[in-house]
Amino acid sequence: MPAPYTASQIAKWLLSAIDRDSGDSITPLKLQKLIYYAQAWSLALPERAYPLFDEDMQAWAHGPVVESVFHEYKHAGWDALPAPDEVPEIAEKDVAHLSEILSVFGEFSAKHLERMTHHEDPWLEARGDIPPEARSNAVISKERMMDYYRGLYEKAADDE
Repeated sequence: MPAPYTASQIAKWLLSAIDRDSGDSITPLKLQKLIYYAQAWSLALPERAYPLFDEDMQAWAHGPVVESVFHEYKHAGWDALPAPDEVPEIAEKDVAHLSEILSVFGEFSAKHLERMTHHEDPWLEARGDIPPEARSNAVISKERMMDYYRGLYEKAADDE
């Protein structure tokens, strides 16, 4: 069964949902990390356990990236991205999930999110022996993302 959205739709929803009036912004780098965590936790949470989108995340030097979204927004470089012209329709249960991702991860800077992904097994394992600054299109498997983040979820639940 195909995933319900494209990575571009998730990106556009995230870009539309931030509180620009309070000064919030998302750069292309931060957008990629938010997409990554949205996908990872959608796969990992037992009540969800499905991918938001089918495209693969790749283990690039600056962290996980969906290549199609990179090309869509690369013109912005390191600058903040504008709100999209149109907001994709997202199911209520997925809006709740994406809102939670923004609440938890949106407060961090792009570089902080990059550092986080660089210390987590899915990105590290996909990169393997590739030097940190080297280009790579190695895929971060959805199965590995699910296993790793579900393990974090279960550990947190056990600690409660």
